[in-house]
Amino acid sequence: MSGVWVVLEERNGRIARMSWEALAAGHTLGAQSSLSVNAVVAGAQTDSLAGEIATKAVARIVRLEHPLLAVYTSDAFTLALEQFIRAEQPDFVVFPHTYQVRDYAPSLAARFGQVLIGDVTGIGAGPVLHPTDKDPSVGTPVFVRQLMQGRLNGEYSHSGNGTCFVSVQSGAFRADQAESAPASIEIFTPKIEQAQIRTKPGQPFRGSAQTVDLGSAQFIVSVGRGIKEADNLPIVQELATALGAELAASRPICDNGWLPIERQVGSSGQTVSPKLYLAVGISGAIQHLVGMKGSQCVVAINKDSDAPIFEIADYGIVGDLFEVVPALTEAVKSAKH
Repeated sequence: MSGVWVVLEERNGRIARMSWEALAAGHTLGAQSSLSVNAVVAGAQTDSLAGEIATKAVARIVRLEHPLLAVYTSDAFTLALEQFIRAEQPDFVVFPHTYQVRDYAPSLAARFGQVLIGDVTGIGAGPVLHPTDKDPSVGTPVFVRQLMQGRLNGEYSHSGNGTCFVSVQSGAFRADQAESAPASIEIFTPKIEQAQIRTKPGQPFRGSAQTVDLGSAQFIVSVGRGIKEADNLPIVQELATALGAELAASRPICDNGWLPIERQVGSSGQTVSPKLYLAVGISGAIQHLVGMKGSQCVVAINKDSDAPIFEIADYGIVGDLFEVVPALTEAVKSAKH
């Protein structure tokens, strides 16, 4: 077995952000299991992508190259990765939980008699069920998945001697935890024939058009139903502007049409992982928490001291947002000057 391999995806000529989150998850898994962490990227020409990956802390980088990988098809990617995995025999294969991965990864895992443990939000250390030759004290990793829109957590572990296939949820792991270090680069050329490609390449799947990518925002000010009415939104917008933050919202705000749907955070909106998430007038329903749980620092403002948002907040202010927010905005402006 050859350790942890993370399958990275390309978007617009660069490695996608979710892939770096998957790499961070791979490092967590590697540290818990005392295994090396490696990366593989598939395509027709991957030299520039490999150079980008080489800045991260991975032991090996493999360029999985073939002309039939120039455009994504589930057949080509499944065949290529199957050949690579049979050659390397990894302990774990980690994917970002993207639309593309959902398309081909379950079929890929099935070819090895395995299941894909999908949409993982956390990796914990389990009991020592299958001691390894390297370290008898190393336990079986426990993978956490959310059930019923985040109301429950399920814990899963891999049994047997085969490769374990895992995909990780967007925002569950911090992309900046993918540390930097030089790595060796290799090329693996799979054997794929045109006749094996049964699907006709189409346009890559895209979600609904978005004017803002909250998933890339470093600072977010999010507003909930505590704002009472649409005419009060400028109070929160002014704070967001002062902080240089994106304005977001919980579902009731977007359902009412007060803000566009692309600014919704939660299980039915965007998943975010900013450095700062300032929740204004948000009670903290589980559907909303699912979308912002990856935030590095959460600040909550709510007049209800028993609001669930305070259970996960790093800092909390119990008070009337119509008094607290303007004062905080002025404090931010003064600090900048």
